Amino acid sequence: MKKIAQILLALVIIGFVYVIYQQISTPIRFENELKSKSAQVIERIKDIRTAERAFKSKYQRFTADFDSLANFILNETIEMERKLVDEDDSVGLALLKRQGKKNVEKFQVSVIDTIFSPKKLTKEEIMNLRYIPTTDNKAEFILEAGQITTESKIVIPVVECRAPYIMFLDTVTFRQEIVNKIDDDVNNFNRYPGIKFGSMETGNNEAGNWED
Repeated sequence: MKKIAQILLALVIIGFVYVIYQQISTPIRFENELKSKSAQVIERIKDIRTAERAFKSKYQRFTADFDSLANFILNETIEMERKLVDEDDSVGLALLKRQGKKNVEKFQVSVIDTIFSPKKLTKEEIMNLRYIPTTDNKAEFILEAGQITTESKIVIPVVECRAPYIMFLDTVTFRQEIVNKIDDDVNNFNRYPGIKFGSMETGNNEAGNWED
């Protein structure tokens, strides 16, 4: 009987230690997951933002269609400018002036070879831009684009791309931690519960909420 009591006591102690360990380690593991996965999402959403800005520079609008964005990156060109002579080259500048030329030359370059420089993205990586990292290509970024009229009656193009926490964090292992994180962001910090750039409500230069 005494031996059984000792075994039961040992089991109770083990269970108690496990509960304490979980209470201490779970928040730490959640913070590690949040930091690691958010970093991957941010890296990709930055590439989406870069592509959207290049798209806008050519078409004066953003796109909400990832197929159009991928086609733009892979198959189209954008116009760029370069100086013909150095601004300190008075002789060269004078020659251009006599010829009636401006000190600017326009040329076309492939989008994919330019906008992500010095980083190089493969065709597969371009086609996968729509997918939120760590989701096995099952969850896509939410992408919206359109126009709004500012208070000064100016019509401007806007874009918003977002990835909610619940789409890339482990909602099984860290269910309560994610609930708490979302509640904290929404109710205490008035912040989007996830990673996003841009806004469909105001022109904010495609700012990312990780840059706050």
